[in-house]
Amino acid sequence: MKNFFYKMFEIILILAIVIYCIYSEINKKNIQEPKIVSYEKSNIPDYTNESYIYINNNEPVFDEEDKPKEAFETYSDLDSLGRCGVAYANLSYELMPTEPRGNISYIKPSGWRISKYDWIEGEYLFNRCHLIAYSLAGENDNVRNLITCTRYLNATTMQDFEIKIANYIRKTKNHVLYRVTPIFEGENLVAKGVQMEALSIEDNGKGIKFNIFAYNIEPKVEINYLNGENHLITEN
Repeated sequence: MKNFFYKMFEIILILAIVIYCIYSEINKKNIQEPKIVSYEKSNIPDYTNESYIYINNNEPVFDEEDKPKEAFETYSDLDSLGRCGVAYANLSYELMPTEPRGNISYIKPSGWRISKYDWIEGEYLFNRCHLIAYSLAGENDNVRNLITCTRYLNATTMQDFEIKIANYIRKTKNHVLYRVTPIFEGENLVAKGVQMEALSIEDNGKGIKFNIFAYNIEPKVEINYLNGENHLITEN
């Protein structure tokens, strides 16, 4: 009898492992990693089905004199339309926050509006998106560091790269030169997306190195980037 139960347990365990592996592979396909096709910052194509694309063959563009080993942060002033500019930092372990993020609900970045769809995590289409993540530099309610972005860009695409940087810094205590540039077309109040560049300093990019453009999109939703108006995409 014991042998029977042991056998049944082994079968159930094997089935659980197989199901987990299949589920993991499905999840990996949900976030599509683009092919190694590079674009120039001045010629970013419209979104098709890739959450981000490579810029400059995935090589960040930092001058040699821009590679110090001291931590710093700089944030561009808002422009005449109230839009954020470049956020630039030499990230370090010392810059990382030691307490939970505070309230930022009173800040309304350019193009801000409240829209809800029941399939989105938390239901809200738009987030107040930190250009340089709070987890990396501890900037909480800095208006020069917050843009209107989709939940998808904030919690899926950008977060993936931010976690890689955070884990690297915690593990090595090294510095990462990091620049995030929101890309606005014309007088649009909502960014088309963000360019993210990063380079680990002490090991000259062996740990962290990328240059990508992440699209400010939400699957199944059409967004008017001029003012943030949006609606569900209906299939014909």
